[in-house]
Amino acid sequence: MSCVYLLLLLLLGVGISAVEVQRPRGVPLSKRQFYEEDKPFTCLDGSRTIPFDRVNDDYCDCQDGSDEPGTAACPNGSFHCTNAGFRPAFIPSSRINDGICDCCDTTDEYNSGAACQNTCRELGRKERESLQKMAEIAKEGFLLKQQLIQEAKRGLEDKKAKLADIQVSKKDLEERVEALRTVKETAEQPEKEAKELHLKAWEDEKALIRMEKDKARMAEVFLELDDDADGFVSVADLLSHSELDPESDGSFTEAEAQGLLGGVDKVDTVAFESVWNNIKEKYISEANADTPAPVDTPQEEIREPVPDNDSEQYPEDDIPEEEEEDDDEDEDDDPDEVDYKSPPTIQTQEKKDDDEGTMPPFDQQTQDLIDAAQKARDAFDEAERALREVDDQIKNLDKEISFDFGASAEFAYLYNQCYELTTGEYIYRLCPFNRVSQKPKFGGSETNLGTWGKWAGPEDNIHSVMKYEHGTGCWQGPNRSTTVKLTCGKETVVTSTSEPSRCEYLMEFTTPAVCQEPESLDSLYHGHEEL
Repeated sequence: MSCVYLLLLLLLGVGISAVEVQRPRGVPLSKRQFYEEDKPFTCLDGSRTIPFDRVNDDYCDCQDGSDEPGTAACPNGSFHCTNAGFRPAFIPSSRINDGICDCCDTTDEYNSGAACQNTCRELGRKERESLQKMAEIAKEGFLLKQQLIQEAKRGLEDKKAKLADIQVSKKDLEERVEALRTVKETAEQPEKEAKELHLKAWEDEKALIRMEKDKARMAEVFLELDDDADGFVSVADLLSHSELDPESDGSFTEAEAQGLLGGVDKVDTVAFESVWNNIKEKYISEANADTPAPVDTPQEEIREPVPDNDSEQYPEDDIPEEEEEDDDEDEDDDPDEVDYKSPPTIQTQEKKDDDEGTMPPFDQQTQDLIDAAQKARDAFDEAERALREVDDQIKNLDKEISFDFGASAEFAYLYNQCYELTTGEYIYRLCPFNRVSQKPKFGGSETNLGTWGKWAGPEDNIHSVMKYEHGTGCWQGPNRSTTVKLTCGKETVVTSTSEPSRCEYLMEFTTPAVCQEPESLDSLYHGHEEL
């Protein structure tokens, strides 16, 4: 605590009014030199000079009211309360002799007859006690602040050492990732070749199966078309199958039928093989003649059939909300996912699989190559994941090391911490350097009152105010924001919260980190020199 501050407390304790400097009523000590009784008085604004006996004569001569510091004559004048034993003060001159005691030393009611009592000493005593408590809190808080600074210093050194170690391990991991990448790519090449060979063999096998089935169908169709069983398919045989009309115009001519047969009137089984491609795509077996031909429907127009018993279970506008939400969640799971809702493609593929069988399992040699490649992929993925985690650690450590935690990192202990204040209606949660939130005390969702923005104190004390911005938007209003004012205290706690303006919140937060050295405490009782 400074010598000035101790002296002030001492002077207030013994009472300084006994040695009060004499000057005209209502004049502060700082302006005493302008009021010399043996000299003319010059208005403090320099506008005019008057005889001294016109000072405090209850008539306003100066435009700035400086000639009437102790009367109510000037509307813009001010009266200085000496308030010996307490804090000096200024009041508007209009309050002089108005019957209400504004100065604790009663000097403003010198001619009103008001029954005022001098309360300055009692007020001074109470203020000294308050100041003493504040001084004790500030002293203890400042000691705690020194501990916080030392802990922050050690923490910073630890983080820098950890960062250096992680950066070394990152280099090792990077080398390991690249080595495993080479191993993976080396293992994947023979795997790829073996799988391609296996797939080619399967495609060749399916081609043979399709060829055999095509030959079998060709022989079956030949017999169906050979109505007279003479061993030939003729133009007349084809004309009974209007679906074979090349023009599909409803007029199947002999010339068109002859064209399908390669320009001849009839073909045997050997020649039929050469014209089979002209016939097989459109031909409808006589056994299925009464069955309507399938209609090609664009994929986008295909809809899943709805069972009759469910057709009116839910009208279009009355779909249960839960089902709608589930549908939305399913759609949002993976926007890049291949659309699985393609029934025609899937059904066609399944049909092909049924007709041609399923691909046989890989032979042991190919499977061994696949297993080896997968093992290499897993090892590479694991190493790559570890490298990403290391990158995240480095990023977080860099951020924390370079973050502005105050001139001596005194606020570093607040990082990753949260503090709550419960009021009658809400629970407020302050997480310094992160966010501020509000949650109803009796249940309900949490509202974001702002995320960390910046230090926002005055230029000479910027670390005294925190600003949180871009919170949840108000209904037809701006996004919520919070200003947090820091005050000195032995504890770290949120002391109050309010909403001075709509969607703009104010919090009071005490912390030892803002406590100043006791030498600065003389400012708490400024003005006592004017007694």
